[in-house]
Amino acid sequence: MIVELTGGVGSGKSRILEFLKEEYGAEILQTDETARQLQQKGEEGFRKMVEILGDGILGPDGQLDREKTARRLFQDPAALEAVNSSIHPMVWDRIHGQARASKAPLVVVESAVPDQNPNDIYDEVWYVYTRKEVRIQRLMESRGYSREKSLQVMERQLPEEAYRAGADRVIDNSGDFEETKQQIRQITEGKAG
Repeated sequence: MIVELTGGVGSGKSRILEFLKEEYGAEILQTDETARQLQQKGEEGFRKMVEILGDGILGPDGQLDREKTARRLFQDPAALEAVNSSIHPMVWDRIHGQARASKAPLVVVESAVPDQNPNDIYDEVWYVYTRKEVRIQRLMESRGYSREKSLQVMERQLPEEAYRAGADRVIDNSGDFEETKQQIRQITEGKAG
């Protein structure tokens, strides 16, 4: 079974991924991690970023300088669009290949931005819903964000309706984690072995 797990920042996806790995032996594939791998020196994504942004984004070691790159992308929306248009398809291609090749009984692809072609590979798409105030509190505690910064980060993400529209299942992760685990067990019963 291949599942896409989506949800905004602070929704608690990481804790759910840990539970799925421990309880069901799930193989976890994360789009952010895959994007980072693709941006390492020698990788296709690295070459594309240098092609788009120039070698001014490189550090003395020849690797991408994350700070320089972020500054450049923040200042140049056209460059950001060009990078996203190049990197996102590479990420999804790699993720899809890894998911199809996996021998795990459950493969979970985690992404804050849902796959644009979910029917290509996923058996189901699960959206992790968490009340706004709970998300803010989690971000303040786990990342040290201020309330204002938490809201800014959340506002740059998809609205809840967009996540719900593409989801086969909604997991409410606003309360006690035991309740969340119970929801997951009900969903996976008889599906993931």
